[in-house]
Amino acid sequence: MIRSTLIGHVHLNVRDLARAEAFYTGILGFRVTERVEDKFVFLTLSGRHHDLALRNVGPEAPVPGELAVGMYHFAIEVEDMDSLAEVCRRLKEAGHPVGGSDHGVSLALYFRDPEGIEVEVYVDTRAEGGAGLGADRLGGAPRPLDIEALLARPGGKAE
Repeated sequence: MIRSTLIGHVHLNVRDLARAEAFYTGILGFRVTERVEDKFVFLTLSGRHHDLALRNVGPEAPVPGELAVGMYHFAIEVEDMDSLAEVCRRLKEAGHPVGGSDHGVSLALYFRDPEGIEVEVYVDTRAEGGAGLGADRLGGAPRPLDIEALLARPGGKAE
C-alpha cells in the first residue's frame, strides 16, 4: 500500500492555453512557474513546481460528452470562509456562473472553467467551526449554499 498525504497535481488538456492560463491566474490566483513554448503552462498555489498543468491540445480537440468516462471535477481546498468568499466574488465579477452546496462538513462552490471543466473550491467547515459541524448530514443530500450570505463576508465584498 502506498502512503501519500496529497495528490501531486492535476493535468488538464485545454483548447486555448492563453484563455485557460488567464482564468486560473486571474480568478483563482495561481502563479505561473514554467512555460514550454505554446504547449504547456505549469501553475502553482502551494509553492511546489506545479499544482496544475495546462496542456494545449488545440482548438479542434473533441469535447467529451457529459456522461463520458473521465474526470468529473477537481477540487481546491481554501483556508477559510473569507477565502471562499473571495473566490466567489471574483467569479461573479468576471461573469462566471457559480453554484454552491453545503455538504455539512464543507461548503463548496462549483463552476466551469473556460474549457467547460468543472471545478470545486471548498472550505472544510470542521476546521472553521469544530469537528461536529454538520456531521449529522455527512453522507446525506447537500443543501444549497447561500451565495448572498457568502458574498456578505469580508472576502466577498468588492474592494
